[in-house]
Amino acid sequence: MDLVAGKMGSYWLGQQANSQLSSVSNDINSLSTSIEGGTKWLVNKVKGKAQKPLTELLKEHDFPVGLFPREATDYEFNEETKKLLVHIPSACEVTYRDQSVMRFATTVTGNLEKGKLSDIDGIKTKFIIWLKVSIISSEEGKLNFYVGITRSRDRSAYEFVRDGVTVDKF
Repeated sequence: MDLVAGKMGSYWLGQQANSQLSSVSNDINSLSTSIEGGTKWLVNKVKGKAQKPLTELLKEHDFPVGLFPREATDYEFNEETKKLLVHIPSACEVTYRDQSVMRFATTVTGNLEKGKLSDIDGIKTKFIIWLKVSIISSEEGKLNFYVGITRSRDRSAYEFVRDGVTVDKF
């Protein structure tokens, strides 16, 4: 009798383990789903719907894909309110091809519209001193950064995603 109970217990434990492993595998597979054309979309587990990569969102709104550092992959965007929230693991600086430098906080917020990111909080740029960027607009091969005055930069400097260098403070 003990032998039969032992075999049934082993079978039951094996089935439970297989079920749990299958569940974990399904969770991992749902983190990224292949969509037509091989593009990887992230699944927002909280809202349960597919989310395109940040670079795709930027392209759709007429911004270069390298505007944010490579580490900025997690974001939230509300289509109705146009509110963008970008999460970056740690405060960092990015030096672009034109030698301009921008510093990013761990959270960057703003209102994203076609060709314009306004009410920005969490980005600074260096013009002799660090200045808070409040608006970035995209037009005719240029990016315009409003820091109290408007500074124009060549858009091509931001066309490639660059790594951020961690800094102690924003």
